Amino acid sequence: MKTAERRPAKTVPVRPVQAPPPRRDRGRRRLAEQGRAYGFLLGGLICFALFSWYPAIRAVVIAFQKYTPGADPEWVGTDNFTRVFQDPEFADAWRNTLTFTVLALLIGFAIPFVLALVLNELRHAKAFFRVVVYLPVMIPPVVSALLWKWFYDPGAGLANEALRFLHLPTSNWSNGADTALISLVVVATWANMGGTVLIYLAALQSIPGELYEAAELDGASLPQRVRHVTVPQTRFVILMLMLLQIIATMQVFTEPFVITGGGPENATVTVLYLIYKYAFLYNDFGGACALSVMLLALLGVFSAGYLRLTRSDGEDA
Repeated sequence: MKTAERRPAKTVPVRPVQAPPPRRDRGRRRLAEQGRAYGFLLGGLICFALFSWYPAIRAVVIAFQKYTPGADPEWVGTDNFTRVFQDPEFADAWRNTLTFTVLALLIGFAIPFVLALVLNELRHAKAFFRVVVYLPVMIPPVVSALLWKWFYDPGAGLANEALRFLHLPTSNWSNGADTALISLVVVATWANMGGTVLIYLAALQSIPGELYEAAELDGASLPQRVRHVTVPQTRFVILMLMLLQIIATMQVFTEPFVITGGGPENATVTVLYLIYKYAFLYNDFGGACALSVMLLALLGVFSAGYLRLTRSDGEDA
C-alpha cells in the first residue's frame, strides 16, 4: 500500500514592514500638496483682486476726489456726496429703484418657485421644459431687451396687436409713465428666472420622498404638503435667493438703458442708470463713484442685517 507523498508547503515570502516616513518628510509632502492647491487658486485670486477688489477700492477713493481723466485728482472730501444728494434726479432714481425691487419681489420671486414645483411634478419631457425655461438666460441681455422693446412698441408691437385681436384696449407699455416701470419688471423677470428655477428644482429634488409619503398618509392636500414639507425643506435656498434677487434688482441697468432710456419723465431712471449718466454723460467720475459708494453701503448694511436676522431665526427654529 502506497503512502501519499507529502508535497512541501509553499512558503509565502514575508515582506519587510516599512517604517513610516520621518515626520520631517511628511511635513514636506503636506506642504508641497498645499502649495500646489494654492498655486491653482492663485490665478483666480489675482483675477478677482484685479477686476473686483481694486475697482471697488479705487471707486471709494475717487468718491472723495475731483477726478478728471488726464488731470491730477484733487481731494474734495464729501463735496461729491453733497452735490449728488442735491441733484433732482437723485430722489427719482432711488424711488424708482426701490419700487422696481418691490415689484420684482412680488412678481418675480413667486413665479420661479411655482414653475419649479410644476417641473418637479412632470413625468415626461422634463429635459425639454428645463431647456425652455432656461432659454431666456442664454439670450444676451441686450438682445433680450431689444426684443421686448419691439414687443412693447405702442404702434405695431406684438403686445398691442394681441390686445387688438382680443378687442381689448391697448397700452403704452414702456412709453407710458404709469406703466413703464412695471413693464421693465416683466422683462427682468422673464430674462432672469431660468437660473432661479433650476436652483429651486435642484432643491426640490433633494427633499426625501418619505416626507411626502408621510404627509399623504396623514391626509395632507397639495397646498398643505407645499406649506409644511416643501417650504421648510427649501427654506435656506429661498432665503438666499431672495437676498441675491434684492441685490440684483437694486442694480438694474440694462432694461432702463436699452428699452426706455430712463424715460418717460424719469419714470425709469434707476441708481445704476444715474451712475452711468454721471460718468459717461456728465464726465463726473467723482459723483458717479459717490453714488456707487452709497449703493454699496446700503446693500452691505442690508445684507448684513438680513443674514443676521435669518440666521437668528433659523437658530430659534
